[in-house]
Amino acid sequence: MASGLVAYLDSIKARDPAPRSRWEILLYPGVWALGFHRVAHWLFRGELYFLARLVNHISRMLTAIDIHPGATIGRNFFIDHGFVVIGETAVIGDDVTIYQHVTLGGTNPTSGEGGSRHPVIGDGVIIGSGAQVLGPILVGPRARIGANSVVTKDVPEGATMVGIPARNTLVAAEQSSASFLPYGTPCSELYDPATQKLELLNCEVEQLRKRLTELLEERDRTRSARGGKRA
Repeated sequence: MASGLVAYLDSIKARDPAPRSRWEILLYPGVWALGFHRVAHWLFRGELYFLARLVNHISRMLTAIDIHPGATIGRNFFIDHGFVVIGETAVIGDDVTIYQHVTLGGTNPTSGEGGSRHPVIGDGVIIGSGAQVLGPILVGPRARIGANSVVTKDVPEGATMVGIPARNTLVAAEQSSASFLPYGTPCSELYDPATQKLELLNCEVEQLRKRLTELLEERDRTRSARGGKRA
C-alpha cells in the first residue's frame, strides 16, 4: 500500500513541477478528493448510498471538487487545483490529468447506451482548465482537450481538441501525445488559443492542399502508366 501511494505521488510530481517533495503533494486537494472518492465509491458499490453521499459531501466541502460516488476512476488520476465536477456514470482510465473548472457532465440517459450519461475518458488523457466534456461520449487514449473547449462528440485517440464546439487541431497523434502537454492546450505560435478559429482554418486548408497534391500526383502516375501501356 505504501509503495502504491509513493508511486501515485511520483506520478503527480512528473506532471507538476511545483512541489518540492511528496509531503507537499499530500496537501493537494485533488489527492484528498481522490482518497475520499475511493471510500465513497466502495460504499456506493455496497449500496450504502446515503453514507457514500455523506463522504462525497464532506469531500466537496473540504476540496471544492465534486466526484459522484458512482464514478469509476483508474490509477494515477490527478486533479490539479479544484472546482471540478465528475458525474455518476463517468469512467476515467489510468494516468488521466484534469485541471481546474472542468466538468464531465451528463445528458439525457435515452441518448446513451445502458443508462450511461457521462463521458468515458481513456488512459493518459489531459483535460485543460475550464473544459466541458458532455454526454456519453468516448475520449480516446492520449487525447488532449484544450482549455475552455466544449466536447460533445467522440474524440479520436491522440487528438488535440480546441474551441467551441471542440475541433481536432489536425496535429498528428504521435506529435501531440509524444510528451506531457500542460493544460491540454497547445500554446506554440502555430496553435495560439487566442486565434484558434483562424489557425484551425489554416490547418484545414493546409491539409486540403496536401491531399490535392497527392491526388494530382496519383492522376499523373495513372496517366503515365496508361501511356506506357499504349506505346
